[in-house]
Amino acid sequence: MTRKSKSNDHPGDSFAARPGLTRRRLLGGAGTLLATASLPASLARAATGDAELLKIGFVSPRTGALAGFGECDPHVLELARKKLAGGLSVGGKKYAVQLIDRDTQSDPARASSLAKSLINDEHVDMMLTTSTPEVVNPVSDACEAAGVPCLSTVVPWESWYFGRGAKPGQPSPFHWTYHFCFGGGDFFRAYNSQWNGPVKTNKKVGILYPNDADGNAVREHLAPELAKAGFTIVDPGAYEDGTTDFSAQIAKFKAERCEIFNTFPIPPDFATFWRQAAQQGYTRMVKIAQIAKTGLFPSQVEALGSLGYNLATACYWHPTWPYKSPLTGLSSEALGIGYEKATGRQWTQQLGASMALVDAGIETLMKSGDPKNKADVAKALGTLKVVTPIGPIDFTKGPVPNVSATPIIGCQWVKAKSGSKFKLDLPITEHADDPKVPIAAKLRAYNA
Repeated sequence: MTRKSKSNDHPGDSFAARPGLTRRRLLGGAGTLLATASLPASLARAATGDAELLKIGFVSPRTGALAGFGECDPHVLELARKKLAGGLSVGGKKYAVQLIDRDTQSDPARASSLAKSLINDEHVDMMLTTSTPEVVNPVSDACEAAGVPCLSTVVPWESWYFGRGAKPGQPSPFHWTYHFCFGGGDFFRAYNSQWNGPVKTNKKVGILYPNDADGNAVREHLAPELAKAGFTIVDPGAYEDGTTDFSAQIAKFKAERCEIFNTFPIPPDFATFWRQAAQQGYTRMVKIAQIAKTGLFPSQVEALGSLGYNLATACYWHPTWPYKSPLTGLSSEALGIGYEKATGRQWTQQLGASMALVDAGIETLMKSGDPKNKADVAKALGTLKVVTPIGPIDFTKGPVPNVSATPIIGCQWVKAKSGSKFKLDLPITEHADDPKVPIAAKLRAYNA
């Protein structure tokens, strides 16, 4: 049996990091309205004049190996609930809105079970889900089977589209599920720009891709494009998640003198690999260590100690991006500042992505004409165009049906300047995928 939890049940929704600051003081008079947004259906309707109720499921990982992705979600949901506390007007009719959030605990089976419970027990009108194929794909599959409109993000779109059974060149098998995110082409543009920048290498790339949806997708779609661009790809083969000994892969990368390293692992696996790579001398050879899926968030990089400095990554949102949230009206900069003030923690790129997911979901319901009609909501998803904190989302452009490609931008973890309240900084180092994003620094060599 799954526990039906409210957003304030989660540790990430704590303001204890700021001495003397309580939830009541922070939210002031909005506290009562915020509370009604997550109350039972009858009370939520009462708070908006007995309006008809819209239920939106929100599924993400708050705990477990993927917990970094869900760290900001309680804050985003608080912002959304505050704005939606007075209801949502669609086609001249007022609806009460209930956001029902669930924690997958980083377990794909639990993600599927939670989605089915939200569909069958809570009777949600729309599903929102985010962060890695282990969460998003099973939730999307459950919605597709049940005929419930679903919007998702933060999974390379190939992992979502082809990983769920779609075939290149064939019509989309999906009628209810839609996805916006970066893909192999976006990673290629970022990596090709970053790796041909100020850090000079022998262009040999050691790739460590796992045998999972992400790893298999980037091996098939990204690695060949990098090879065409003049990089020599050294692939020791797929490994299984949870591997504890990477000696064979490290030996191969050293023998081939791979000065560029690229990986898409779950966070614990990268920590294991990178510490072993340091012990066995490979990190001294690496000039560019380009990581994805792991190292997206400060806590993951801080856990590596000095081994985390100068790791190159890519971001799908940053507080310096020139876009805002249509639901809250907050700029990217204000969104990041607000999160840090409210929680005492450093912003993470998932903050903008989760906000964009809620923004796009609400925009879809507003444009559907009838948000209680699931077919109308699905149709509205298929034609959705909206600018969110991560930039434009446009489902009329492709690259394939049911998908809107969004940018990924090169950046690098560096030691924060003296006086900073945080240990790390993440300056933007290239912007090939969206020139509107400002560059802040040049890429440094990892072993500098």
